[in-house]
Amino acid sequence: MIVKVLSAKCIGIEAVPVTVEVDITPGIGIHLVGLADVAVKESLLRTVTALQALGFRIPGKRIVINLAPADLHKKGSGYDLPIALGILAASQQVELPLLDRLLFVGELSLDGHLRTIQGALPIAELAGNLAIDGLVMPFEAAREAVDYDGCSLYAADSLTDVLRVAGGGEDASDLLVETRLKSLTSLTGVADDDATGGVTTPKGAAAGASRSEGCPSPYPDFSEIIGQETAKRGVEIAAAGCHNVILVGPPGAGKSSLAKALAGILPEMSREESLETSKIYSVSGVTPFAAFPDAAQPYGLIRRRPFRQPHYTSSLPALLGGGSDNVQPGEVSLAHNGVLFLDEFCEAPKRVTEALRAPLEDRKVVISRLRSKVEFPASFMLVAATNPCPCGYYGEGDRCVCPEGRRRAYLSKLSGPMMDRIDLQLWLHPVDPSRLMSGERGESSAVVAARVAAAREIQRQRFAGEGIFTNSQMSQKQIDRFCPLDGDSRDFLEKLMLRMGLSARACSRIIKLARTIADLEAAAEAVSAGPIALHHLSEAVTYRFLDRYDPKPF
Repeated sequence: MIVKVLSAKCIGIEAVPVTVEVDITPGIGIHLVGLADVAVKESLLRTVTALQALGFRIPGKRIVINLAPADLHKKGSGYDLPIALGILAASQQVELPLLDRLLFVGELSLDGHLRTIQGALPIAELAGNLAIDGLVMPFEAAREAVDYDGCSLYAADSLTDVLRVAGGGEDASDLLVETRLKSLTSLTGVADDDATGGVTTPKGAAAGASRSEGCPSPYPDFSEIIGQETAKRGVEIAAAGCHNVILVGPPGAGKSSLAKALAGILPEMSREESLETSKIYSVSGVTPFAAFPDAAQPYGLIRRRPFRQPHYTSSLPALLGGGSDNVQPGEVSLAHNGVLFLDEFCEAPKRVTEALRAPLEDRKVVISRLRSKVEFPASFMLVAATNPCPCGYYGEGDRCVCPEGRRRAYLSKLSGPMMDRIDLQLWLHPVDPSRLMSGERGESSAVVAARVAAAREIQRQRFAGEGIFTNSQMSQKQIDRFCPLDGDSRDFLEKLMLRMGLSARACSRIIKLARTIADLEAAAEAVSAGPIALHHLSEAVTYRFLDRYDPKPF
């Protein structure tokens, strides 16, 4: 008797169906075919031990298990559960009338309990697109997919729970993940509105607002950063349009604090952005609770934009992603729709910093192996920080002790192609001690975040149906459509390109930056966004000084 059980595997951040076929015929041995890796082959011993621990028998016959399609490599331990169900159904030890109407994934422990698996969210999305009744997975994995309402999602703790769902003989509604989370949070005193992880919230930009309400921000507040008004203005523009920015200055000028404060003024992700980012974390095996331990709820879609800060000695695979057998997303993908902060940028190996060129331009990473090619999205905001020279004090009077040749060699690590891709270049100077001791405070992050959110809303309406979210993501065709320039602005930009030797890419990024400055101005005046004016372009140009042959500190 041949039994078919539906399962799935992830390729990148998308899941594809895998059918587990089990056939029991006279003979000897258990045979697993279908291009399975070591983890899948080891599942046979785990599965057999788990079934025996629960009182089931292993037929003394030949058991053939096929993972179809056979030309697709199968990795991971998520096939334990469908293999166990296939053996039980094929040996007719239990009746499972709903077996062909559900999708099953999960790893079995030796006593029959379920352990979590990677890629729960993409698998839930796949189940919602298939003509099936629901999805059964371990409780820890189901927590990640609770916000995805495309199908009935059952959260099981053991194989016994799974048999209740697939058997159909009794009510298994208590195993639905929403029901389980409500009962769990009622014991801890959490409000029922938050118990489902935002399932009932509107599918818009503010869908996760209730979750982070009252949750303290892990980032510095803008009011805690004294001085640096020009840099604060640049950081606000970068946040409003998702522009790349580099902070250059001596030690202690506030570069790291500004970079972290930037993350605190970014608006929450829309549902579409949140789904993309959450799928990346899901396939990487990083749970929302581990990635955002300060979040109000450790389950459901990620609402807060990621802030990744890898060390400058990180390897190329760690930054871009990779792996021999199981390709994993790197830091650039984990920062998708958020911020990638690289401190000590000029100290990083040149091959690592230059490898960022393609992701910054294409907003994706393609990892090729001999028999496979995996693509991960990587639309992030790069925030880099560096000293202007090896000693760190170039531009601060006579404090710099670096020879001119060594200083030039240090800044030459900021290559022209990389600087072309960075929209704002900010030079910070130390704050006057009298201002530090005065106790003055500037605008809070909440005030700045309100302006950023208003500018992002203008962009959301502008790019509705365009497939992009911010000004920095515009293509040349979209620049021509949404960023028209009058005659004076065109003449100004043409003369500027000739005088500074700017590339076509740098010119496009200046226009995008000017579009964001105009949006911030319109948001502050509560009016609809108007055309780009000459003063918008003039301000955008002031943020580019590293394009010169010998950049001087402002």
